[in-house]
Amino acid sequence: MAMPKIPNDTLSTEDHDGTSHEWERALIHRLALEAVTEQRRARRWGILFKSLIFIYISIILVLFAEPDWPDLSSLRKVGEWHTALVDIKGVIASDAKANAEDIASSLRKAFEDDKTRGVILRINSPGGSPVQASLIYDEIRRLRKKYPDIPVHAVAADWCASGGYFIAAAADRIYASRASIVGSIGVVVNGFGFVDTLKSLGVERRLLTAGEHKAILDPFSPAKDFDTHHMQGVLDQLHQQFIHAVQEGRGARLTNDPQLFSGLFWSGEEAVKLGLVDGIGDVDTVAREVIGAESVVDFTAKKDFLKRITEQLGTRIVTAMAEMVGGPSTGLLIQ
Repeated sequence: MAMPKIPNDTLSTEDHDGTSHEWERALIHRLALEAVTEQRRARRWGILFKSLIFIYISIILVLFAEPDWPDLSSLRKVGEWHTALVDIKGVIASDAKANAEDIASSLRKAFEDDKTRGVILRINSPGGSPVQASLIYDEIRRLRKKYPDIPVHAVAADWCASGGYFIAAAADRIYASRASIVGSIGVVVNGFGFVDTLKSLGVERRLLTAGEHKAILDPFSPAKDFDTHHMQGVLDQLHQQFIHAVQEGRGARLTNDPQLFSGLFWSGEEAVKLGLVDGIGDVDTVAREVIGAESVVDFTAKKDFLKRITEQLGTRIVTAMAEMVGGPSTGLLIQ
């Protein structure tokens, strides 16, 4: 009897000699599944590690950037009168937290709020740029005239000196802690001379300028009488501007002490005796007892984190480029 003919599709599992290959197919299938599973597992671990690295770098950047988190305790109740707070912290400069643009913006928002009963400038600064301090001073006086019913008081923290005090003089009153450092009404420009150092190293200074006094106060050239005299004239003029601002703001409250505008500084307790400060107090005391609105709302400008990083990086690049092309090597500060 003839055997039935085997269909061609059965040859994938059994050869003509009857040997089965089903285990090979199962093995290949299992290996493929394991490869896919491993690939998925590797992808999940990769995402996890990348996320952890991102979080770690973000935390490091936040810690080094010292971001200003909002003070939730300063939020007021709806309809409640409040004292508006604006912080002036650190060196006063265009590329620092205490810059005229941000502080002026904060002050305007504080005055424009219809529930603001008074404004407090909390100053913790040793000084800085005379230009930035003057701009803030002028803006405070402008806002005082525009909103005559809203008083402005300055409260000194650790330091209210130099440019910090320049700003405080624009306020209606100034308060300080007994241990605050107040005053330092003067101007300084500092630098170094490396002329003899270059000679001892056998280095020849080669300086080319277009303009007779373009390299004034160059630290690698000998000091000239004209340069010193000219710079002293600039400092004296800025000092007189500082003195005028303080006298305009403080008026008859200042004593006639001959050291008042000499650049000296005093404790808050002694500053009261000299007329530089009106009384001893802190933010809460002034808000509660002087302004009459115990609830304090912080109006200090808070920059976006990425914007701060970008601006700081840009400032560093511009400063470095200015120094490379022969920019000023000295810093002018109200101190």
